[in-house]
Amino acid sequence: MRHFGHLSPAVRESLFHQEPCEFTAASPGRLLATALGATLYSPATRPKLADDVLKQIGRGVVSMVLCLEDSIDDAEVAEAEENLIRQFADLDARDAELPLLFIRVREPGQIPDLVDRLGRSVRRLTGFVLPKFTEERGVAFLEALSSAEAASGQRLFAMPVLESPSLLHLETRAETLAGIARTVDKYRERVLALRLGVTDFCSAYGLRRSPDMTAYDVQIVAAVIADVVNVLGRADGTGFTVTGPVWEYFRLQERMFKPQLRRSPFMEGRAEELRTALIEHDLDGLLREIELDRANGLQGKTCIHPSHVLPVHALSVVSHEEFSDAQDIVRPERGGGGVMRSAYTNKMNEVKPHRAWAERTLLRAEVFGVAKEDVGFVELLTAGLSG
Repeated sequence: MRHFGHLSPAVRESLFHQEPCEFTAASPGRLLATALGATLYSPATRPKLADDVLKQIGRGVVSMVLCLEDSIDDAEVAEAEENLIRQFADLDARDAELPLLFIRVREPGQIPDLVDRLGRSVRRLTGFVLPKFTEERGVAFLEALSSAEAASGQRLFAMPVLESPSLLHLETRAETLAGIARTVDKYRERVLALRLGVTDFCSAYGLRRSPDMTAYDVQIVAAVIADVVNVLGRADGTGFTVTGPVWEYFRLQERMFKPQLRRSPFMEGRAEELRTALIEHDLDGLLREIELDRANGLQGKTCIHPSHVLPVHALSVVSHEEFSDAQDIVRPERGGGGVMRSAYTNKMNEVKPHRAWAERTLLRAEVFGVAKEDVGFVELLTAGLSG
């Protein structure tokens, strides 16, 4: 699979200076962590889940979480597990290309049990999402994952969700973060990314942000995000990919843009019409939050509606200017440091301080591609809708 793989080769060629790379569930973890992009969540109770998964591939989705936790009622868990087993068997029988698939469990014991019950179709599973992750809960989850991996012979990744009250409360935050850091470091090869449960953070104080506010406008949430990135998102080789929080607003209709916009050729410069359509569909706040996610050290995003996926991916594409700067900074002859004017002659590139940014940018360029000089977010988004 690849990002923007649902577009025709001709359309991709018109958009990209460097096209997104291909990858599979067997690709290196570092690449997959960046490639997660917009991870779409779906309740595991959906009766046509296999059809839903295949449908999302055609919309550009590359990672999905099938949820047995907060998205379903407590009384539905056993039925949802049975449904997952049936749906995975269906997907395996169809032998089609699938997104990276994760199961969000409630308790550690579900992991080996589900892996055993999946049988042959476990090869379609990429890993598990581990809720309310702390050192105390996390060790049991990761031990269960290790055992299931050994028993099945299937590589399985973990994505812990950081959402516990002890992480939010100031008097316990430092200790909780230190414990989480110890745990994920011990199981580093199995931890693909860390996810932020911002809805649970808000719940602890009876808060809910409006469509006009990003997570960073809620100061108590912004403080937790900053501390998580400070401890767990460092660029010195000790850090992990930390993904952006969920955006919970969407329109009821499935098509999120005006029909005439979807029918139009994608390279006609209708930036104002597209911007208006975005605002009308409650996505203006989402776009601002995606930009703030990256500015604050987060990559990718948790999504609960298909209409959020393409904006996340379009804003993840590396601009030609970013790519030019990053390439200049990592050139071998720059190994000794120094400072230079950018090729776009609008900024200073300082080799040593900017190197970690450049390396991260080039990895994102490999996964999401590099836009041509005259291609921006509007063109990428409109092409994705037309595709």
